[in-house]
Amino acid sequence: MSNLKISDRFVKPFLSTSQLEIELEKAEKARQTVLNRTGLGKEFLGWVDLPSQTKAEDLQNIRKAAEMIQSHSQYLVVVGIGGSYLGARAVIEALTPEFSTPETQKKTVKILYAGHHLDADYHFRLLAFLENKEFSVNVISKSGTTTEPAIAFRLLLSLLERKYGKENIKNRVFATTDKAKGALKHLADEYCFPTFVIPDDVGGRYSVFTPVGLLPIAAAGFSINKLIDGAKQMESELKTTSTKEGNLASLYAAIRNGLYAIGKTTEIFVSYNPSLGYVSEWWKQLFGESEGKTGKGIFPASVQFTTDLHSMGQYIQDGERKLLETVIKVETPKQDVYLTEKTDDNDGLNYLAGKKLSEVNQNAMLGTLIAHKDGGVPCLEITMPIINEETLGELLYFYEFSCAISGYMLGVNPFDQPGVEDYKNNMFALLGKKGFEKRKSEILSHLETT
Repeated sequence: MSNLKISDRFVKPFLSTSQLEIELEKAEKARQTVLNRTGLGKEFLGWVDLPSQTKAEDLQNIRKAAEMIQSHSQYLVVVGIGGSYLGARAVIEALTPEFSTPETQKKTVKILYAGHHLDADYHFRLLAFLENKEFSVNVISKSGTTTEPAIAFRLLLSLLERKYGKENIKNRVFATTDKAKGALKHLADEYCFPTFVIPDDVGGRYSVFTPVGLLPIAAAGFSINKLIDGAKQMESELKTTSTKEGNLASLYAAIRNGLYAIGKTTEIFVSYNPSLGYVSEWWKQLFGESEGKTGKGIFPASVQFTTDLHSMGQYIQDGERKLLETVIKVETPKQDVYLTEKTDDNDGLNYLAGKKLSEVNQNAMLGTLIAHKDGGVPCLEITMPIINEETLGELLYFYEFSCAISGYMLGVNPFDQPGVEDYKNNMFALLGKKGFEKRKSEILSHLETT
């Protein structure tokens, strides 16, 4: 049984039982579309069975590569953009202590990231930093020609060759790419780099349970077996539990689509745990890229409470009433802090003496939920018992399945991203790429009249 729980107690004032029942029926049909592979983008549904079909030997091969990286490198640079790095980063950031010590770093490498933007200052500083460090690179791209990671990898490869010599870097570069074709695959073959395969039927934003996510997570020192076990548990539950029996993914998709139908067009991912910051970034890409098509889709946003209650809190409480919130509640911290009594009580906090800081945080959460509901914002609660590999595996798979259901309910293909190509083509034209001459003249003409 899943460790995750969903509560709609702060949604009920906005969505009647009869409305929810209608949406749940739609969600069940969409769930069957996913399971039967009869919908748009059905050729990219390989992620559905991925946890249960992951073989022990595949995980062992990934762990061996991670151990090789750990044996000779202080740092692993993960080169990728979008789904090629966000899933791994979400898990790594959620599990890595904010304040590392030499003891916690003995058998792991520090994960750095490149190729997820084009900022010159960042990449200059990264290359300068690595000049005197022992490092490896995990470059992740199905084609090898995506602009941002391709540029970053070219820069890093040049540094590796200068630092170690071309003949000595084949165990310092790990390519996660297509099994047979593409520029990165050909380069990996030329250099004899170890390679891992991105399955043909799994798109980038659904790829965290492939080597795309698993190799960096393993190199960072976390258990990919437990991560897959959590995902496998959630996979089994979401496949076998009908909506009437309480399918979590269908319930979430039904609630958010029901609220969308009454004008709640922005969903805010809310966490009271800073370590989940990159889970929210991964979630935003998953839903934004999957649903934002043909003029449709809930806009995915995120806030970190209680921090953002002192910035965005005013808008959420009193701004436009187009918002809904999904709050991730973590029941138990890994460590806790007790508040003590002070004789002078200058700060007026003695009433909290003897309480745990987690208790204060939980009550801040409940108080905010009540205030936002009273202010016209429906709030859905998703509870996980603790943050670890297993529960993160459950949470990420839950969101993948929910997103597929929600996309089909919306009437879009949840697995393509046609709009992403527009900015790329304009960029190629402006940079003078061959074959884009006509588009460049059109852009320049447009700029002259703007």
